[in-house]
Amino acid sequence: MKPRITTHLWFDKEAREAGRLYTSLFKDAKVKDTTMLEGTPSGSVDIVTVDLAGQEFTLLSAGPLFKFTPAVSFLVACRTKGEADELWKVLEKGGSALMELGRYPFSERYGWLQDRYGLSWQIMFMGDRPIRQKITPTLMFVGNVCGKAEEAIDFYTSVFHDARVGHILRYAKGEGPDREGTIKHAAFTLEGGEFAAMDSAHPHSFTFNEAISFMVHCETQKEMDYYWGRLSAHPAAEQCGWLKDKFGVSWQIVPNVMDDMMKSKDKKAMARVTEAFLKMKKFDIKALEKAFRGN
Repeated sequence: MKPRITTHLWFDKEAREAGRLYTSLFKDAKVKDTTMLEGTPSGSVDIVTVDLAGQEFTLLSAGPLFKFTPAVSFLVACRTKGEADELWKVLEKGGSALMELGRYPFSERYGWLQDRYGLSWQIMFMGDRPIRQKITPTLMFVGNVCGKAEEAIDFYTSVFHDARVGHILRYAKGEGPDREGTIKHAAFTLEGGEFAAMDSAHPHSFTFNEAISFMVHCETQKEMDYYWGRLSAHPAAEQCGWLKDKFGVSWQIVPNVMDDMMKSKDKKAMARVTEAFLKMKKFDIKALEKAFRGN
């Protein structure tokens, strides 16, 4: 069964290359599907779907419109220090360290880096702590949304039906510039997937953008209407199934039937579907199916 929420990564032109690199990092990882979509505003685009440690990621090559930022990073839970060292060695090549790999109060081996594509990873040895999910998307609330991590967690767990808030660690008095009581690190679960969030009041030159979005996979139009209505907060950002919430995080609300369409070898049918969805903001399942059939 397809997960309700998966991660979407926007690359300039490196989706296939990145897919090969990322699937080399994890045991039993694989490229699930590769599709080329024609006739988009970015021309011909590659869509690569990969399975990383049992989690689905979609990689898109669609031009240099958006750049990855550390506002969303991916925490990799490592069972051994050696595993952390090996991951760091591969990901650091051509990238840059944000926090050097080393010993910290919360882990005997931890590091935060941006890889050669700019994607941010936190590599962490977990010791004897349980690992429920290998890769955890982590949202960092900075700038004008700093201090809103808890509000965001409460919002997301109200939107999704199978959701819960986990452990919360707060900033203490004297840990400025962060305000006492704001989120140092918090865990939450949406539809079976683990997420994390944190506030950071330090000066940062980045925030959330469309380079990383979360795909909400829906079976019916009613489900799509619900998630669109709850999440979308910026009408100007609504396009081709994409939206932005009130914190600036990007989401895509997509029908499951699109998966079958994307795998079609019928180029004329795909051209009709592409032409149809490029005109849409929120996806219309019946209109997409009609375009696919050509009637």
